[in-house]
Amino acid sequence: MMRDIFLRALLLVTIFTIGVKSFAQDAETQWLIHNNSANPSGLWKGLSSSVYPIALATPSAILAYGYLKKDKHYKNAGWYLVGTLAANTIVTQGTKYLVNRHRPYTDYPSLITPNQIENDPSFPSGHTSTAFATAAALSITFNKWYVTVPAYAWATGVGYARINMGEHYPSDVLVGAAIGVGSAYLCNWLNKKFFNKARQ
Repeated sequence: MMRDIFLRALLLVTIFTIGVKSFAQDAETQWLIHNNSANPSGLWKGLSSSVYPIALATPSAILAYGYLKKDKHYKNAGWYLVGTLAANTIVTQGTKYLVNRHRPYTDYPSLITPNQIENDPSFPSGHTSTAFATAAALSITFNKWYVTVPAYAWATGVGYARINMGEHYPSDVLVGAAIGVGSAYLCNWLNKKFFNKARQ
């Protein structure tokens, strides 16, 4: 049931984004131009470049702690994070090549200044989906405000950084965030439904 809801929500978001693309393009592009920086600050560059190292280090550290301490909770949490990031990557990359949206600096080379040229499609933002998948999985696993607030603040900063750096349209970032959070909740539901039952 949860899987069906997730897939339907993803389909609706994709159809909505494609359907309103021509209608909303001007407003979205103007917002992007206003927030795009020709010389992004070190904060935005740092947030953007932190995504994949943090996404790899987080489950690795949790798994290492779990196996060293023989702690089942941390072992399960680490594998849950691995599963979430794998599901997020599959959905994000599949959607990228299904929609095949150009990067904003390709569509508007005289208006958008990118921080760097990236060759894969723009929609959705992989950096943003990965950051939100990590944040949501940590929030679900540990369920403490001092984990949830910094994790989501970091993920939100990553999303804005991708716009500020001229790499993505705002809708790329919003859908990326939705995919990341959705992947975490889907994997949590699958974990409870199938793996917890298998352990009992």
